[in-house]
Amino acid sequence: MSLIANPWNWVLAVHLLCAVVWVGGMFFAVMIVRPALAVLEPPQRVALHHRIFSRFFLVIWGAMPLILASGYAMAFGFYGGFAHLPWNVNAMQALGLVMAAVFLAIVFGPYRRFRAAVGTARALEAANRIRQLITVNLVLGAIVTVLAAL
Repeated sequence: MSLIANPWNWVLAVHLLCAVVWVGGMFFAVMIVRPALAVLEPPQRVALHHRIFSRFFLVIWGAMPLILASGYAMAFGFYGGFAHLPWNVNAMQALGLVMAAVFLAIVFGPYRRFRAAVGTARALEAANRIRQLITVNLVLGAIVTVLAAL
C-alpha cells in the first residue's frame, strides 16, 4: 500500500497537526504573547486577552477531540487495542487525557470567570490563572512530544 493510500497515515497526520496547533499555540501564548502584553495598560491587556482566548479556545475545542479520536482510532485500528500499545503510547494517552481535563478546567473555570469579569480588575486575575494552567498544559504537551519521539 502506498504512503498516500494508507488511511493510517492520514489519521496520524490529523493527530500530529492538531497536536502541533495545540502545543504550539500554548508555547506562543506563554512565551511570546504574555511577555509582550506587559507593555499594555490593563484595559488594553484584558481586551487583547479576550480576543486571543476566544479564538484560541475555539480552535482547541476542535483540535482536542480530533487528537483523542485519532489517537484512539490508531490504538484500536492500527495497534489492535490497549494491550498492544508500546509503553510510551500509553503514557501519551494518559497525559493527553490529563491535558484535555486541564483544558476543560480552564474553559469552565477561570475562562468563564474571565469572560464575566471583562471590564473589571478581576479579569486580569482570571487571565493570570488561565496562563498558569496553560503553562501546566504546555509542560505536559512537551513531555508528550518527547514521548512521541521515543
